[in-house]
Amino acid sequence: MTALRVLAFAIAACAAAMGSARAQDATSLKKQMPGQWELSTTERSKTCVVTMKGDAAGQGFKLELEPACKTALPFTKDIVAWSVRGLDIVRLQDASGEAVIDFTEVEAGIFEGLRQGEGVYILQDLAAARSMAKSMDQMIGDWSMVRGNGQPVCGLTLTNTEAGSDNFQVFVKPKCDPAIAQFNPTQWRLERGQIILLSKSGDVWQFEADDNAQWRRVPDTADPLIMLRQ
Repeated sequence: MTALRVLAFAIAACAAAMGSARAQDATSLKKQMPGQWELSTTERSKTCVVTMKGDAAGQGFKLELEPACKTALPFTKDIVAWSVRGLDIVRLQDASGEAVIDFTEVEAGIFEGLRQGEGVYILQDLAAARSMAKSMDQMIGDWSMVRGNGQPVCGLTLTNTEAGSDNFQVFVKPKCDPAIAQFNPTQWRLERGQIILLSKSGDVWQFEADDNAQWRRVPDTADPLIMLRQ
């Protein structure tokens, strides 16, 4: 066999393998999706329960939207079916098969989709979403910021008062450390397991839970900043 034929054979074999992988991925996704899902804004200020089914419906598969969906997320009134497109796209589509919104998986069981002019929406397993909502409720209340040595440097209150863009209001208590007073967070949200604090100027601080049930600012430093629930 000539070198050219060997190369052509290798390319064909590779293409066949890729095609098989795509088909396998699409098949797995079709098996994964039937069930109850929550469609929401990024921080769940507006939510909608979607029940996906494995029964064929026109150019896709059947789904049901809870009655409140059209009020919470008006664009859902056009959704009549779902399908898998390409390698990894979950499409919620209209009667003609056109996308109302396309989702791609960003974490296990969590999908993100963008609607131009509106923003990002999340599609995730309903049970997991409700567990996250419970976690968010646990965040609301008074917190203390301390240094790594345990010295308190600021107090703040996380509220459930909406502040726009799926964020909520934060109130900083008097007599904070100058660095924190200068940052002066006014909004917060819970995003992918992190507490996000935002200032009026657009600065962002991120905190992740550690093994001691504390929330440490990331990236970590030699003099860490820690949030403790009061």
